[in-house]
Amino acid sequence: MPDSTRPAGSAAASVPSTPASTGREATRPAGAPVTVVHTIVVPPEVPMVALLGTRDELVRAVEKAFPRADVHVRGNEVTVTGAPADVALVERLLDEMTAVVRAGQQLTVDAVERSLGMLRTQSAERPADVLTMNILSGRGRSIRPKTLGQKRYVDAIDSHTIVFGIGPAGTGKTYLAMAKAVQALQAKQVNRIILTRPAVEAGERLGFLPGSLTDKIDPYLRPLYDALHDMLDPDSIPRLMAAGTIEVAPLAFMRGRSLNDSFVVLDEAQNTSPEQMKMFLTRLGFDSKMVITGDSTQIDLPTGTQSGLRVVEQVLGGIEDIHFSRLTSLDVVRHRLVGEIVDAYGRWDESHQPPSRSAAHGPRR
Repeated sequence: MPDSTRPAGSAAASVPSTPASTGREATRPAGAPVTVVHTIVVPPEVPMVALLGTRDELVRAVEKAFPRADVHVRGNEVTVTGAPADVALVERLLDEMTAVVRAGQQLTVDAVERSLGMLRTQSAERPADVLTMNILSGRGRSIRPKTLGQKRYVDAIDSHTIVFGIGPAGTGKTYLAMAKAVQALQAKQVNRIILTRPAVEAGERLGFLPGSLTDKIDPYLRPLYDALHDMLDPDSIPRLMAAGTIEVAPLAFMRGRSLNDSFVVLDEAQNTSPEQMKMFLTRLGFDSKMVITGDSTQIDLPTGTQSGLRVVEQVLGGIEDIHFSRLTSLDVVRHRLVGEIVDAYGRWDESHQPPSRSAAHGPRR
């Protein structure tokens, strides 16, 4: 096979001077699988230590993902030997890793694994575009989507007035929504942020908890406060809350209000009733945006009470400017086991579904 040379990232004009690649077919006995050898030359402005990782941890992650391919590094050249499909995918992965490094972002093993997962899904979006999309920077850290599903969710928030983020624990539904709310406030797109949750456990047993009403409800809102402290200077939060610029309140406190010029986030929406969901959505005022997040597999409502989150898509599906984003175990950004736990419970739930009435009693006569 003749040698070929190309800029490795030529699919995207926004990534200039990407690594060059030369390829040839390796000599093989008759009947043996086709093996090709490609040499990728990394541009000199890209530090190899950033591309390969401390103690080569990133290149080892690539080797682990392609056990039948050989990856050899010498200087600023990376030579890949293996089946044509594997070699082509490794080359694309190195293109994306190079683009992330060139954008000034630090690569991690998790980022490499997620980039490879996106490439294998053959999505239109480039992994480098996902991993370098910055929502909010501050306090020495940046908040950005880490998966393709998260990026699509963030894009939907930008382009719709009402967005539902539905998915399992650990997918960043609420955290990303709050980051977008803070971003909108800082950009003066809205004048205030309203964060709310249904205090389900506080409902019937509220009188048995110690302290004032605020003391009783505060524990159920604590996750929202914790996220705010990640995104804003902690000293500024009391001042912003005292001025009404940021409000954290139980869902019941939304009744009778019209929320204008606001970014409103409803968390744990699976614990709303259909009536509460309708009440909340009809609070939408002018120049406002709403994001509703929840996990329909973790409902804490009393037995016999329908979840508003499960009903709402049947009611509002198809209405323009309302979007439903669904995140999956592939979008979990907590410990690796969390995604496996989510999948395992999903399989268990499916295998323990009670038979339908028609299946249990036969056809009606």
